[in-house]
Amino acid sequence: MNNTLQEAKALQESIVKDRRYIHQNAELGQNLPVTTEYVVKRLKEMGYEPQVITDSAVVAMAGGKKSGKTILLRADMDALPILEENGLEYKSKTSNMHACGHDTHAAMLLGAAQILKNHEDEIEGTVKLMFQPAEEQLSGAKAMIKAGVLENPKVDSAMMIHIFSGMPVPAGTLLIPGGGYVTSSGDMFHIDIKGKGGHGAMPQDSVDPLNVMSHIHIALQEVIAREMPPSSTTVVTIGQMHGGNASNIIPDTAFIEGSIRAFDSKEREFMKNRVVDISKGMASLFRAEAAVTFPMECPSVYNDPQMSEQVLSINKELLGEQGVCEFAKAFPGGKMTGSEDFGYVSEKVPSVMMGFGGGSPEEGFPYPQHHPKVNFSEDVLYMGSAVYANTAMQWLKMNK
Repeated sequence: MNNTLQEAKALQESIVKDRRYIHQNAELGQNLPVTTEYVVKRLKEMGYEPQVITDSAVVAMAGGKKSGKTILLRADMDALPILEENGLEYKSKTSNMHACGHDTHAAMLLGAAQILKNHEDEIEGTVKLMFQPAEEQLSGAKAMIKAGVLENPKVDSAMMIHIFSGMPVPAGTLLIPGGGYVTSSGDMFHIDIKGKGGHGAMPQDSVDPLNVMSHIHIALQEVIAREMPPSSTTVVTIGQMHGGNASNIIPDTAFIEGSIRAFDSKEREFMKNRVVDISKGMASLFRAEAAVTFPMECPSVYNDPQMSEQVLSINKELLGEQGVCEFAKAFPGGKMTGSEDFGYVSEKVPSVMMGFGGGSPEEGFPYPQHHPKVNFSEDVLYMGSAVYANTAMQWLKMNK
């Protein structure tokens, strides 16, 4: 077994303990007081001087004793507003659940932090540890960048691991996509429609916002069918349509909420513009008004081609040829249609997102992310810690 793997395996009990504490105290969004306090305490125990930037965001640095570049390792820490349905001894004590595996990410990065601290004199540059809140709201990375996480010292590259359950890959398998877009962008839109209310028996005296809402909904589907190329994977989804509260009254207002997903940045911008144009155009056609806002926006994660090749080589040496496989084995086409706010980081610096097998259905882990019964194999968490630490140290050596 590789030395780093051996060292990480010796920390397995500690990594699992960290994971279970964070899992039991699942918190949401930007406000993670219990989780943040715990991560800060653990880092201080290792000899770090962590800083809390923005709400609940923790940053710490290893190395810096030798000149070199700076690589950032990112782990998210927030949970989901899901009531856990597992009977685990460490089941969540809150009404929230780590149903996306962020508890494992934070625990694996804490394990990596210990390995890096043990080898601090050997690090040929600096490793910056980024413990991030609010990934599920697609806003935490953006806030941390605004607060300066990519500066002082300036970050030259970044990487992250995302665990997956219920996928057709054995636990502990590392999934490394090639260069290019890995996740879709995620843009949530809100359309307010203002009409003129009135009595249902006298529609001529009203401007019906529900009629406008219906036409906007249909027209947005036509953009995908007739304005995007057949090869496009762009998706527009309407998730909410609301207006009115009585059967015989035309309301004054209505609203629509939905999302746009795209891999291509040009297609993303095209769709956002078309949502605005169609909403305003349809409203004007029927003598109403429409206002469009995008309360949540997130770019795609882009894997830097050169860094992806280096990370693949590094981890084949760490885990062996059988321990690493292509992203396409779990995600058709080698891309994930969900969104990940690490995209904000990959816009700024060369970055790599990796997947990590957290258990297959054959291994007793049939449930996918965001399911109230999802769970992940704890037996392989030390491997994730080894990947984090070893990738950082080896990348710094390769890129002096």
